[in-house]
Amino acid sequence: MFSNLRSLIFKLDPEIAHNLAIKSLKFNFIPNVLEDDKNNPLFKTKLFNKNLENPIGMAAGFDKNAEVYNSLFKLGFGFVEVGTITPLKQYGNPKPRVFRLVEDEALINRLGFNNLGSKNVLDRIKSNKQIGLLGINIGPNKDTDDRLRDYLDCFKTFESVADYITINISSPNTEDLRSFHDQSKLNKLLESINKNKKNLSSKIPIAVKISPDIDEKEIKKITEVLLTNNIEAIIISNTSDTSRENLNNILKHQKGGLSGKPIEEKSTKLINKFYKVLNGRVKIIGCGGVDSGKSAYEKFLAGANYVQLYTGMVFRGPNIVNMIKKELKELLINDGVKNYEEIIGKK
Repeated sequence: MFSNLRSLIFKLDPEIAHNLAIKSLKFNFIPNVLEDDKNNPLFKTKLFNKNLENPIGMAAGFDKNAEVYNSLFKLGFGFVEVGTITPLKQYGNPKPRVFRLVEDEALINRLGFNNLGSKNVLDRIKSNKQIGLLGINIGPNKDTDDRLRDYLDCFKTFESVADYITINISSPNTEDLRSFHDQSKLNKLLESINKNKKNLSSKIPIAVKISPDIDEKEIKKITEVLLTNNIEAIIISNTSDTSRENLNNILKHQKGGLSGKPIEEKSTKLINKFYKVLNGRVKIIGCGGVDSGKSAYEKFLAGANYVQLYTGMVFRGPNIVNMIKKELKELLINDGVKNYEEIIGKK
């Protein structure tokens, strides 16, 4: 059905198309995907000590306001991450701010953390209990005078309803946000989060989402901070504000974060570099260009324990998890393994 509708959908502005997708999921206009391979032992895993049917997650950015996470679970996602959510409601950057690069199977966005604010999202989650593992991705308001306080406010708001919280330091669309990759700034942020976690007697797992554009010498420094602060997972990676040189679409010079196929290799290489340094001490969630069984397979080989996607669903449609599992199953059976975790880091 999606392949028949795709040309029509792609005539729409990308942000309008996205809003229609959210509405369709919200009101169940998209039927539940028929899974041939539900509960296949090949894909079973655990994330933060909770059982997952598969390691394929929806990345933050699709369900910004936590409106359709249960519908996404019904589409087959093993886990779902909502947000990025800020303490206060904000519009984000001026429109147009999302660009579809069809020839490149990519998006460029400069949305700027547009969301309805933490209170609105909290009320929605409380009234709509998640049926799967739900992560909440948090960040600071654009005009805040204290970004650290914003992270802490969001942490306090969501620690009791989320299954994990992701600290987003990696969006290229909030000015100077990526300065939190600096070792001392990141350490101060994570120390403060852990202090609040202790004060609240919370055991919620913390993930940190990083940029694909970091300098290689930063890997060891970031790793040290993650380990010092007992961070459970790292998401590698967010969108890229570089990597434009091989794009074909006329929109390639639009300002914003690039996602999709053009950053697949960049993300996978970064995963492998972190995997070699982390040595299994922090779980890796691989994100960037995942749209097929082969792309997920390459992420696992590089060292990812789980994968996330968003742009892949824009180009492949709502049945993408089933498609990935079908292709991945063939690759894993050819490898003679009983569970995908056997190939992690075998690149």
